[in-house]
Amino acid sequence: MSEPCNLQVHVNGRQTFFLSQKIMSKYSTKLRKIIKQEKRRTQIRNPGIRVDDFPGGADGFELVSRFCYNSGDIPITVSNVSLLHCCAVFLGMTEKASPVNLLHQTEVFLDGIFHWPWKDILTCLKNCEPFFPSAESCGLVEKLLCSLLTKIAQNSDANSFSVSSSSSSSSPETARTLCSQGVCNNGSMSSRKAASAAAWWFQDLTILSPKTIEHFLRSLGAYGAENNNLVLTRFLLHYLKTALQNNNDKNLYIPTEYTGLADTAVHGVVQMGNTAFSCRGLFWVLRIVSGFGLSRDKRGALERLIGEMLDQATLDDLLVSGGSSNGGAYDVNLVVRLIRLFAHYYGDDVSLHRMKRVGELVDMYLGEIGPDPNLKISKFLGVAESLPDFARDSFNHVYRAIDIYLESHPSVSLEGRSKLCRCLNYKKLSLEACKDLAMNPRIPPRIAVQALASQHPSAATLKTEEFASDNDGSITGSTSCNKIDDYQLVLYKNNESDDCRSKSEEGGEEEEEMKSNLERMQWRVVELEKVCREMKGQMARMVKLSPQQNRHLPRMC
Repeated sequence: MSEPCNLQVHVNGRQTFFLSQKIMSKYSTKLRKIIKQEKRRTQIRNPGIRVDDFPGGADGFELVSRFCYNSGDIPITVSNVSLLHCCAVFLGMTEKASPVNLLHQTEVFLDGIFHWPWKDILTCLKNCEPFFPSAESCGLVEKLLCSLLTKIAQNSDANSFSVSSSSSSSSPETARTLCSQGVCNNGSMSSRKAASAAAWWFQDLTILSPKTIEHFLRSLGAYGAENNNLVLTRFLLHYLKTALQNNNDKNLYIPTEYTGLADTAVHGVVQMGNTAFSCRGLFWVLRIVSGFGLSRDKRGALERLIGEMLDQATLDDLLVSGGSSNGGAYDVNLVVRLIRLFAHYYGDDVSLHRMKRVGELVDMYLGEIGPDPNLKISKFLGVAESLPDFARDSFNHVYRAIDIYLESHPSVSLEGRSKLCRCLNYKKLSLEACKDLAMNPRIPPRIAVQALASQHPSAATLKTEEFASDNDGSITGSTSCNKIDDYQLVLYKNNESDDCRSKSEEGGEEEEEMKSNLERMQWRVVELEKVCREMKGQMARMVKLSPQQNRHLPRMC
């Protein structure tokens, strides 16, 4: 005869089970107690009870109900043993309730955990994650982690993961024993050989949640600032990289859940330093951990380590994505910080060769970021001016980068173009670069004159006397603003030109070429003044300005 369903059980506020009081209370001391308390409180013979925070929710309670209705018998497998064990602990399904109890059956099954295959241990540990607090409180997580570590140690290089074959105990001290025998042996684990030997288990553990990995590290005494282990550091980097890749495909992960693991990985990297990681490897680490909300102090420590080795970097290393927050294709602020860290670390002791190596790298970087439409002039200048003048033998590459920037940003004002050129050292421009600059329509005329003048002392004198001030009146056309069609080109005079020609025919040709370039610059200035006057005339005809609104237009040259 079937038992009446005289008990309503509301599990976690989501689902209701209609069951027999007699059957359920026979195997559970906790349900028996709850039912009695509810009857006293409500004086109802067939009460409804609430069970909150139940492991596994409705699925877990259904398994327990099957066990009770099947007279204390249920198939226990690797897939369900973790859930059944946590439910048995939660409901008090012990010998006190019944000689045939669920807790004893799950414990017997778990006694053989150290003989399980590797995948079964991982499966059982993964199944604990939906009810992790319950699994942790009853000691199941620690037992599974101990078994996992034993398998890693038994199947890895003896020098790096040596562990006694008798370590099959489920004692909570097993993890610490493994740590002392090799898993966390900083001396034996600091080699690259040990790291590669342990790599077989890296990918398998990526299926586990950040919370589980955190407990994995804590059981080894290698979480946070305690991490001094190269193998575990490399595993964390592999784990974080896999999380990033999975996120790109499915958008599943929450970055803040990984912050502690990212900090732990960076701490390990900094501890190992350049003995275990190349400059390129450090940039790879930076790209990985930047997506997980890395703490400021850990990021600063990693950047200092990279800054010390910046002369070993390549252009590809510096091209770190800027992300949405930086407003550009590349993280320019990062490069500026790294350059400053490099200069600060070595100070006056830095070798000229290393500084020039960084200078070449920065010039290539400027050429690469120039086409970025979102790159501001201030950031471009921040990179260009972050190095001292002696770091460059030539400023030709800086000029090329400026030209690329202006070509990609045609809307930059005259003032902005002039500001951009302030990072140039005209004396370190080659003659060919100066010629190109003088004929470049994107370069302000006054800047072009300064660059050409810097190539010859006599030209510098002319530049100072005739172009240094807007009020000099070096061009006849500028002194007769009311005569639009009356232009006169004034040729530069050089009283010493005859003497120079008599000294050398080659010097004379160079002087003539310089004079020709300066004359072309004069024509450009005259043309710009003509355009300016025409614009003034058109605006005067179109708009009648009041005395308060009448303002002079800015000079264009």
